[in-house]
Amino acid sequence: MSTTLDEPVVVVKPRTAQDLLDELGGIDPARVRIIPLPGTATVADLLDPANKCCELIDGTLVEKAMGVRESLLAAYLIELIGPFIRANKLGIRTGSDGTWEILSGLVRLPDFAFVSWDRLPGRRVPDEPVPDVVPDLAVEVLSRKNTRAEMDRKRGEYFRAGVRVVWEIDPRRRTLRVYEAADRYTDLTEADTLAGDPVLPGFRFPLSDLFAELDQHG
Repeated sequence: MSTTLDEPVVVVKPRTAQDLLDELGGIDPARVRIIPLPGTATVADLLDPANKCCELIDGTLVEKAMGVRESLLAAYLIELIGPFIRANKLGIRTGSDGTWEILSGLVRLPDFAFVSWDRLPGRRVPDEPVPDVVPDLAVEVLSRKNTRAEMDRKRGEYFRAGVRVVWEIDPRRRTLRVYEAADRYTDLTEADTLAGDPVLPGFRFPLSDLFAELDQHG
């Protein structure tokens, strides 16, 4: 099923704490770091070990919403896709602690990212901890703490930056939404097979295998 989303809401520069939370997508205020003060944070602040698993958004450090089930699916994606990327010499992949400055001053941490060699300077693994590089594929595994507005904003930023495809995985509904643009998507269920085209041509896997990871037991 293909669907078109509503146009994104235009927001104004925040003047209050509530304005800031609204601009960030109505997120839990506990996820917003106040040291350094919102609006003043830099990439250097992001690299402080105290700020591990934070993203840098408009000069504000925001903790990524995470959980065991989300991490489990992201880790399994690395197991599934990593060998295909390596065998076909397509590029590199990173997990949920991979930091990418996709736009100036905007650092996102996709749960899984694939970057083709053509997008990497000198076709080599970057030396800097936060490279100014835009992934071809960004994958987000949705947490209960993620809001729709938050994900709409993040997805819009990905495509503005030049990400080619975004996958959003919902562990509770056991669905995967493939975005080819910020407002154009296809919904897949456990009964479907995900194709990696156009960023990973030839890669296929049944979503039932992915979501079966959530049913493991001893």
